[in-house]
Amino acid sequence: MRRPRLVTVPAAAALLLATACSGGSGPSPDPAPAESSTSAPSPSATPPPRADEVPSPEEGACYDLSYADALAPTISTRAGACDREHTAQTFATGRLDTVVDGHLLAVDSALVRAQPEQECQGRLGDFLGGTEEARRLSMLRTVWFTPTVAQSDRGAEWFRCDVIAVGADEELADLGPGLEGTLATDEGSDRYGMCGTAAPDDDAFERVVCAREHSWRAISVVELPDGDYPGESAAREAGQVPCEDAGQAVAADPAEFEWGYEWPDAEQWAAGQTYGRCWAPD
Repeated sequence: MRRPRLVTVPAAAALLLATACSGGSGPSPDPAPAESSTSAPSPSATPPPRADEVPSPEEGACYDLSYADALAPTISTRAGACDREHTAQTFATGRLDTVVDGHLLAVDSALVRAQPEQECQGRLGDFLGGTEEARRLSMLRTVWFTPTVAQSDRGAEWFRCDVIAVGADEELADLGPGLEGTLATDEGSDRYGMCGTAAPDDDAFERVVCAREHSWRAISVVELPDGDYPGESAAREAGQVPCEDAGQAVAADPAEFEWGYEWPDAEQWAAGQTYGRCWAPD
């Protein structure tokens, strides 16, 4: 039997890959310094717009975002037609609670920023459909946005959850129409699945969405024990038998086949990836 050596996902893997469907915290880079709202305006200053002049996002809206856009805490890109090329779709919206224990918090405070993270992670599964394993084996992720500090000062309290597909390292893939329930279908799971350009231990390996050219596919998930990180040795050992069995099950010749396994390191575990993935040639 030909068996590629077992390999771990590098800790420097694309930020969006280590998060989302696992329930870990999403990428939330520090925002720009907050704009002060305490200084008095000059007599000639234009009065700020009313709160109703700050538009709230709409569910179902589509956007053409870059990878950098997806990592930003706020966004100014305008919505476009969903029947044209786009890389993000808003699947949920909500209202921020900026008053905690009687104190008004800034929209970019840690407590306020945690609210859309929890909501978007929680709602993604219902939107995409399918099983938790299907989501963990896909390249579909959620990102979230809130108003800017200036917009919040004018009364905006919304948050927005978008679904995106990571196409390759630091690159988003174009989305097709009708994403709702897509992982409950074979076509959707195949299109947005997690694939590789080579075996996971190959220097030429790059993780890509399965709609792109590939030669390997992530085929199943290895659940690891709850709690603290079990250590690299235990995480590695946990996947050897289940991944060998999974590779044999999908092989054209069960007497000679290849399989691969990747497990999380401590940093990925802390980010929410508390499971490993089995791979096989596709």
